Amino acid sequence: MEKVLVLLTFLGSVIALVFALVTAKKVLKFEEGTPLMQKISASIREGANAYLKRQYTIVAIFFACMFVVLCIMAATGLLTWFVPFAFVTGGFFSGLSGFIGMRIATKANCRTANACRTSLNRGLRVAFSAGSVMGFTVVGLGLLDISIWFTLLKFVFKLDPSAITSAMLTFGMGASSMALFARVGGGIYTKAADVGADLVGKVEAGIPEDDPRNPAVIADNVGDNVGDVAGMGADLYESYVGSIISASALGVAAFGGELKAMALPMIMAALGILASIIGTFFVRTGESTDQRTLLSALRRGTNLSALIIAVAAFFLVRGVLGTEYTGIYFAILAGLVAGVLIGASTEYFTSDTYKPTQGLADTALTGSATIMIGGLGLGMLSTILPIVIVAVCILVAYYVSGGAASTSMGLYGIALAAVGMLATLGITLATDAYGPVADNAGGIAEMAGLEPEVRERTDALDSLGNTTAATGKGFAIGSASLTALALLVSYVNIVQDNTEEILNFTLTSPTVLVGLFIGAMLTFVFSAFTMSAVQRAAQSIVVEVRRQFKEIPGIMEYQADPDYAQCVSLCTQGALHEMVAPALLAIVVPLVTGLILGPTGVVGLLGGVSVTGFAMAVFMSNAGGAWDNAKKYIEGGHHGGKGSEQHK
Repeated sequence: MEKVLVLLTFLGSVIALVFALVTAKKVLKFEEGTPLMQKISASIREGANAYLKRQYTIVAIFFACMFVVLCIMAATGLLTWFVPFAFVTGGFFSGLSGFIGMRIATKANCRTANACRTSLNRGLRVAFSAGSVMGFTVVGLGLLDISIWFTLLKFVFKLDPSAITSAMLTFGMGASSMALFARVGGGIYTKAADVGADLVGKVEAGIPEDDPRNPAVIADNVGDNVGDVAGMGADLYESYVGSIISASALGVAAFGGELKAMALPMIMAALGILASIIGTFFVRTGESTDQRTLLSALRRGTNLSALIIAVAAFFLVRGVLGTEYTGIYFAILAGLVAGVLIGASTEYFTSDTYKPTQGLADTALTGSATIMIGGLGLGMLSTILPIVIVAVCILVAYYVSGGAASTSMGLYGIALAAVGMLATLGITLATDAYGPVADNAGGIAEMAGLEPEVRERTDALDSLGNTTAATGKGFAIGSASLTALALLVSYVNIVQDNTEEILNFTLTSPTVLVGLFIGAMLTFVFSAFTMSAVQRAAQSIVVEVRRQFKEIPGIMEYQADPDYAQCVSLCTQGALHEMVAPALLAIVVPLVTGLILGPTGVVGLLGGVSVTGFAMAVFMSNAGGAWDNAKKYIEGGHHGGKGSEQHK
């Protein structure tokens, strides 16, 4: 029975990776367009590859150092020898998933632009297929890593369940470390390029977005790939494997070491892959650029996948755990429903088809100050629903799974709710990752001088991508909050099992209270570090673009080419230099807190940073998505349209 469950998990990963490969080949069969379109796409691809090569070099040094440290700890008996290798594989697969996604995205951008010359639906299919490669690569590699480690630890080295989960939690830590560097570095790059290109190009020089005369235009398009594709891929890989591993770890405690409880979240994820594949075939649209129509096209696929997993999970739980544990199914269902509701909430606050974003666009009539205030207020207000949804999900998952009788069973239910929320990540991430492809396609259409209707279609897909990106972040944030809670409990359990003295983990402990304050502070300091990094990197781009406009004669008359490479180089240097401080902050502060305040202080820190980080993440994500789509709303012809003062 145990071997069958692990085999099913492995088969799920293989199916995901094969589907990603077949889809990638399908995307590459589409025509790339004119020679100029191919040249622009190649420039974007070259810049993205150069950035990732340098980023991965820095990250490799970090992982090498951590590997040595973990080996020393293993040699002294503090850890098993599996831990250093698990840490490295977690980081490797996380980085690989982002790299593969970026490779297909940079090859699909010109193909999407060319497909939009034929029809909107054809463009959507190409971009969504490219996003699907990203989505199914992430879930495929995640399950592959989990199933291989589980097989080695259980059937080759014959470890007990608690030792298995300890080692597997470590490769989750490796994935988290890789995601931290990839998301921070890629995010700094993409925002610095975006700000630099827009401020000088659109606002000061008065040229359109993605105009070939803008020296930062290639860097801007590169940023979409290294930040929103490679960075997001590594990020969601970490969330995905983290939710599965934490549920497995809590399953050991809830069922007294029975492997069927460990395997259930893995099989759930494998079923989610099949459901996601089915859902992808239902994503198609007509020629209407209306956002409601386009959103319904994507919703059709994601909702169908969620419905399939909702039905299949009922029989899975009863078949693996037994009919007496049907309550576990309702915990999974709570996670699924919570994910759908968070997606709907995010869509409402960020799509320009609804009043919040339309109202935000209205504030542009009275100047920049009011649209800044309006966006901040909208982002803050948008935190209500996701937090309430997750809170209700936690309570429902805890009690329906038997939390009133057994705390460990209730916590297992909460962890499985996170797995349920991310079960259909394959298609959810596909709807997210397609956005940067559509954005790049619009840039290529503009730079290559394609027909106006092509840019209209790519803009419609790009605007949809802004909403789906925010929705994807909503899923990641919601599931991360549930996973963080599960991992926090796992940490407490491990500390209690390995500590002779009785520790006070309640709010009456002063070290827990101090840790809570440190955790709350860490969210704001980390955010400040990343925002300051973007500010400094963007300033360097602004200065460079202004210099080129001033010193290179003939740029505005199309008589001379800008130095695109210099802006790409500046963004790369800025992002790689600036990502180190915030990344180290997130790694060092918990360690220092643990050395000074002990395990109880770390528990407080993790609790504080999880709660404030959840609210801050929703606020930032939704405010950004709403601002971006308010701009698209104005560009669509409202309040003066492109080039108006409101647009600026």
